[in-house]
Amino acid sequence: MAILVPSLEEARRKVGELVVAKGFGNTPEDIPNKLLFAFIELGEAGDSWKKGRPKEETIEELIDVIFYVLDASRLISPEADLDEAFERKLAKNMTRPHRYGEGFRAPQAES
Repeated sequence: MAILVPSLEEARRKVGELVVAKGFGNTPEDIPNKLLFAFIELGEAGDSWKKGRPKEETIEELIDVIFYVLDASRLISPEADLDEAFERKLAKNMTRPHRYGEGFRAPQAES
């Protein structure tokens, strides 16, 4: 069965429908919790990977992160075009030098 990949906007809409259907928090006051839950799910993904669990489990945890982030974005700025924002951010990152973020890596021994 072929699955079509939704745009970020379509994914955000579907997550919003799920939130409403299941009665999850759906107000701006819920944004901090959604961001916290995204962080928790990211930790669960890292733990899953570290423990060598099946890749599918780690991917599922990462999808949970995406769900929470999409839902938070829906509440933060429903009018924002996530697809456009993604393209802008990707273009910006493409202009960064190859060594961007080098300060976060351990120094390499000189040969």
